[in-house]
Amino acid sequence: MTSFYERPILNSPYRVPGLHHPLDKNGQPIDGEPRQGRRPSRHIVPVPASRKKASAGQASLDLETYSDYPLINEIRSFVDTWRALPNPADWGVTGTTQRLLEHWRHGQFSGPQPFFCQVEAAETIIWLTEVAPKRTATRRLRDELEQHNKEANPALFRLAMKMATGSGKTTVMAMLIAWQAVNAARKATKDFSRAFLIIAPGITIRDRLRVLLPSEPDNYYETREIVPPEMLPDIRRAEIVITNYHAFQHRETLALPKVARSFLQGNAPEPLKTTETDAEMLERACGKLLNYDRVTVINDEAHHCYRHKVGGDAEGPLTGEDKKEAAENEEAARLWINGIEALDRRLSKGVRAVYDLSATPFFLRGSGYQEGYLFPWVVSDFSLMDAIESGIVKLPRVPVTDNLVQTDTVVYRDLWKSIGKSLPKTAAGAAKISPFDLPPTLLTALTALYSHYEGEFQRWERAGIGVPPVFIVVCQNTAISKLVFEWIAGFERGDADEGERAAFHAGHLELFRNYDEHGARLPRPRTLLIDSREIESGKALDKGFRDAAGPEIEQFKRELASREGAGSVNGDVSEGELLREVMNTVGRPGRLGEQIRCVVSVSMLTEGWDTNTVTHILGVRAFGTQLLCEQVVGRALRRQSYDLNRETGLFDVEYADIMGIPFDFAASPQKAEPVKPKPVTRVHAIKERAGLEIAFPRVSGYRRELPSEKLEAVFSDDSRLEITPLDIGPTAVVMEGIVGAGVTITPEVLDRLRPSEISFNLAKHLLYSHVRDKEGFPKQHLFPQIQRLARRWIDEGYLVTKGVPIGAILYQDQLARAAEKIDIAVTRGSEGQIMAVLDPYNPKGSTRHVNFITSKPCWKTGAQPPKCQISHVVLDSSWEEQLALTLETHPRVIAYAKNQALGFEIPYLDGGTMRRYVPDFLVRLDDGGTTPLHLVLEVKGLRDEADKAKAQTTRDLWVPGVNALGGFGRWDFAEFRDWTTMTEDFAALVERLLKKVAA
Repeated sequence: MTSFYERPILNSPYRVPGLHHPLDKNGQPIDGEPRQGRRPSRHIVPVPASRKKASAGQASLDLETYSDYPLINEIRSFVDTWRALPNPADWGVTGTTQRLLEHWRHGQFSGPQPFFCQVEAAETIIWLTEVAPKRTATRRLRDELEQHNKEANPALFRLAMKMATGSGKTTVMAMLIAWQAVNAARKATKDFSRAFLIIAPGITIRDRLRVLLPSEPDNYYETREIVPPEMLPDIRRAEIVITNYHAFQHRETLALPKVARSFLQGNAPEPLKTTETDAEMLERACGKLLNYDRVTVINDEAHHCYRHKVGGDAEGPLTGEDKKEAAENEEAARLWINGIEALDRRLSKGVRAVYDLSATPFFLRGSGYQEGYLFPWVVSDFSLMDAIESGIVKLPRVPVTDNLVQTDTVVYRDLWKSIGKSLPKTAAGAAKISPFDLPPTLLTALTALYSHYEGEFQRWERAGIGVPPVFIVVCQNTAISKLVFEWIAGFERGDADEGERAAFHAGHLELFRNYDEHGARLPRPRTLLIDSREIESGKALDKGFRDAAGPEIEQFKRELASREGAGSVNGDVSEGELLREVMNTVGRPGRLGEQIRCVVSVSMLTEGWDTNTVTHILGVRAFGTQLLCEQVVGRALRRQSYDLNRETGLFDVEYADIMGIPFDFAASPQKAEPVKPKPVTRVHAIKERAGLEIAFPRVSGYRRELPSEKLEAVFSDDSRLEITPLDIGPTAVVMEGIVGAGVTITPEVLDRLRPSEISFNLAKHLLYSHVRDKEGFPKQHLFPQIQRLARRWIDEGYLVTKGVPIGAILYQDQLARAAEKIDIAVTRGSEGQIMAVLDPYNPKGSTRHVNFITSKPCWKTGAQPPKCQISHVVLDSSWEEQLALTLETHPRVIAYAKNQALGFEIPYLDGGTMRRYVPDFLVRLDDGGTTPLHLVLEVKGLRDEADKAKAQTTRDLWVPGVNALGGFGRWDFAEFRDWTTMTEDFAALVERLLKKVAA
């Protein structure tokens, strides 16, 4: 057994992968311990496969090998180096982009935090747009991508992100929209646009992507906190249109029968034009986007969008179903890309860029390229193997029947090879046989996989999970799917004239039957027959499929009527829409698809189908490439639980059991206990409590005004700096520009440094970093005073070293911390005035904008009368619950709010780097003054140097700076250190404040 089967998950989903399993040339795990570092991006090298007869079975996958992809790996290397730059000023991006990157990388999220792979995808596009073109060493990468596009997409510039199914492409779309829209709203340039066209392969994904519309109540920008709250107004200025590529089809403007068309045509040489022009099609499909000069396009499942290779025929002649599939792929791809190119021609400045997202950004059969050839404009890659090792998706596994059946495990890997010739190709062929005539090998496979499903079903019931696991059968065509559906779920045959059933069977798989033991149809079908292509285009259902799924459609109509009233199904909901609703709500409590246990699908289930309860898949179709295997298996990869294991800090393994799909990952018996998902809470502002709104300033920095050139300092407890071995890291450092260029300092050297040398270098750093005139030049004439204060700071014991030499203060980050403390003391002692600098784009925040979801514990606010505008307090610790209770009951508290997703942040410097402090609570208090006092409260136990910097900045810069501004009322700050005396400490604080006002 390899280490992969023992420990498939190696990495945190929130950090750069640090380990990877060794793989063979076919991408399969091999013996050996996990290797250090991240796996290079590798892609399939497709080799033409033998096609003697299309119906004689599937092509072998053994010829597929993997090789490194140099362009992705080189871009990844540059982005890694860029990401590691500690100082945001060195990132080479706009201030808006810098703020977003800091938020995505280090923000405090109430709900789902962005995965590393999501941040990396957005970072790569940002780097290629804002950074790479400005630097000689990296400009060539952009030029190379432009050349690839010139060859494959002459009119467009496309960048593709390869992300495994289930790794969250919709979140990446929201991040890209936020980056573009906020930048464009704040400063219009050629690099940014606030108009977006999002294109999906079908109606299902189109509808699911509505979370990208800022106007939607559950939009990702708010509920997933994709942007800091101060940027939400800019996001709302974005113009976003979401459509499926079918909208680019030129529709008939004049429906004519053949005779009328011939009459109107007459002897005219040109054919009669009765379809839309490009302009008319774009007006319908793109709407308000045509009012903009440039638009950004985002393609979801972008492997369906490409232009046929000029003169390309790498696949050779195709026959049978292969030829039909190639023709369908080619028609869809041509329609999709033609629509984008038409938009590019219509806009004055064209399509700014096209961002492609796909788990499989490869050319499909019928493209003129070899099937499975990677799009050459792919710039980032987080593969399925990477996603498995980070625990982001389920682990595909060959099924194990465990002890619920008395047989050994049977592995049906190449199922189609054994049964393909025995199955019907057409509906006429299917009509000649009954479900009982299906090949025994197929029936055994169904029974074996179902047996394992039974065990999983029971485990879910014992775990208290309210919805069932889902079993999928993916069939080659409609004829096969109907027979399999009837064998599983049951059927009845009747004589319409006699009104009686001529034949009936309840179904072979008990948990999937649509009939009870008496032959009556169950009120809710358990098994669903779906033809994805039929219902995705939005057209009327094919008669054959409609007849096969007819009884279930009628049942769902009745259920919808009982839930929402008879009017909901009378002409307003088409049968296709009804089936989409069922399919899209599989596994969702309270919806039509809630109790579906089995889905029998024609061809493939819809891409983007985000059901996370799929545990088993059986493939009853041909698989020619690993590309197709990954697409089908992708329907089962979404995790059920996203809670980290507290002991490991990693996700626990979840499995998807696969049969009939030649996709080997883990064949070893492994067990995973089902985990009941944590309930989520919608935390929101309550309109009826508008009187409890707390408004606050959004501060971006501070401005100091010293009344004279005479400097004094008043030091406090927060002026104390403690340095330990945990702070200074290595014991040798190269000092440049402070002690002397190129000098290597060792502990012995640090021990020999005199206080005068230390104070000199500390004063020098303070002068250049904090004491400058309005033009930005250091005030050199103040240097003697600054050095005197620096020496006093050292002599009076505010520099404390424990286990390190005193000279460690000359480390760059420690110098910056010391300078910040002295600077604040100088401002205080010299009676200087602090003025807060507000965010120029969104200077004011409020509790009334709160709207997000979280799986964290929540405490419902409910004082009588109410004291909090927000519905819940999110509990990051039991201390916060105690403080919330104190605030609810204290008579002097007018209103309060937990600072979660409010966007209330306090900028502070820590080691020379600007960071953002998020306090715990905001309180509006009656302290006896003419206006209420606003309190910023922090609950903190142990304090490190960063905590001291936060408190000192809030107390000595933010509070006086905001109070000096006016317009936001009076503010103060307090910390609580002991949860056991929280109530008493708050009461004492209020008493002090009351006495202060009275005095």
